[in-house]
Amino acid sequence: MKSTERQKEAKEWFSSLAPVQPIEMVGLWRGAAIPSDHPLDGVLENLGWFGKRFHADMRADALLFQWRPDRLVAIDPGILPIGLAIRAAPFGRTRIARNWFSYLQKALRARSTTASLRLQSLERVATAAMVYDRQPIVDYFRRINGEDLAGMMCVKDDARRYFFKLRRVGITSV
Repeated sequence: MKSTERQKEAKEWFSSLAPVQPIEMVGLWRGAAIPSDHPLDGVLENLGWFGKRFHADMRADALLFQWRPDRLVAIDPGILPIGLAIRAAPFGRTRIARNWFSYLQKALRARSTTASLRLQSLERVATAAMVYDRQPIVDYFRRINGEDLAGMMCVKDDARRYFFKLRRVGITSV
């Protein structure tokens, strides 16, 4: 299947899902990629991505990584320009990148939340969206089922979409 076809199918599937209200997002969520032939497919998992955390004040930790089995680290996505991250994606899937990232996590750590959660329209449907503070990125969310949400990352001026799913987790399961 051609890359553009897989992207089109993923976009159509996402559009078919029910919208989500921002208040429903509050909590800790474990993430997993949904392969869609986006350049970032496989990168976050290789680097130890855990998911996202949404706070009651509608602020968010956009990128949470598993540092140790009992420790999550919020990374500031504003440190590395998204265009560079996309161009460096093949390297991001290597063991070397995983090792380097484990050492760089302290330097990349977010000092506070890095995004805002709000209701935003996508294709004339209002749904929860996470707007990054220092990147031209919006993640839109839709409901897959009672436990899972789908996310679609949209980068300004890039027609490709990165898809992922989120499942709410309790504090004891981290």
